[in-house]
Amino acid sequence: MSEEREILIRQSTNTTPKVKTPPKASAISVPFAYTPSDDGTDENLLILLHGLGDTHIPFAKLGRQLHLPQTATLALRAPEKIPYLYEEAYQWYTSFDPLGELLDRPNPTPALELLGKVVNHLVKDCAWPPQRIHFFGFAQGGSVAAEFALKYWKAELSLQQKALTSSPDTAPSNAGPRSLGSVVSVCGPLLSYPTLQKACPTPLLIFHRPPPAESALRSGAIAELKKGFAKVEEVKMTGEGMPRSKEEWEPFMRFWSEHLARRQMDGLYEVMAGMAPP
Repeated sequence: MSEEREILIRQSTNTTPKVKTPPKASAISVPFAYTPSDDGTDENLLILLHGLGDTHIPFAKLGRQLHLPQTATLALRAPEKIPYLYEEAYQWYTSFDPLGELLDRPNPTPALELLGKVVNHLVKDCAWPPQRIHFFGFAQGGSVAAEFALKYWKAELSLQQKALTSSPDTAPSNAGPRSLGSVVSVCGPLLSYPTLQKACPTPLLIFHRPPPAESALRSGAIAELKKGFAKVEEVKMTGEGMPRSKEEWEPFMRFWSEHLARRQMDGLYEVMAGMAPP
């Protein structure tokens, strides 16, 4: 990261602890790697989800290389080992039929339930507000991240509706339903068609490759994301798989500069130098 550039990040009014409690292995049922922020202020948390056939280890390294200001990282390993393979290769949900063919309609429920428990632990035990929790996922990991953001928002809407129904004469809370900070999906579409009474306000960046790339999204994938999310930024670049060059990482860094919060320190404003692509 030889080049430095100045990036403006929005000020945080968060009153949570400057240094968050690290997640506990007893509360997370899969292996993970947690890294506090480089600068000693844990204002944001970036959760990284790997793709099919990988582990959390390369994504833990990626999270450290990003050097996002005031941002801790948490790389999770998927819960299911891919059967009949000798190497360490994992999947977020059952992906293959008995003949070894990819399933057309996989069921991500186990992965979503796992993420629900992880986020619940982070919020209740580690003092992370939901709006400071951000996701980055590649392929299958990106799909799970997007699906989970929708599920989380839907649950929040349901809680709000129940509160209004049970106490119709009570003034509505100023807090309202909470949403996650942001989602970045690399070549990871939704796995189901979104059905929400109100689109999820979590900002989403979808980075994808056009055909004939093996990771190209199916027809209609972008429209489905825009149906579920109120704010969708689309970036399409030729190539294959994960971003590799500085030019390919540039949209990610710009997106994070707009959606990561920065705690004001000693009367200083939100200017950070040195935020550059890995």
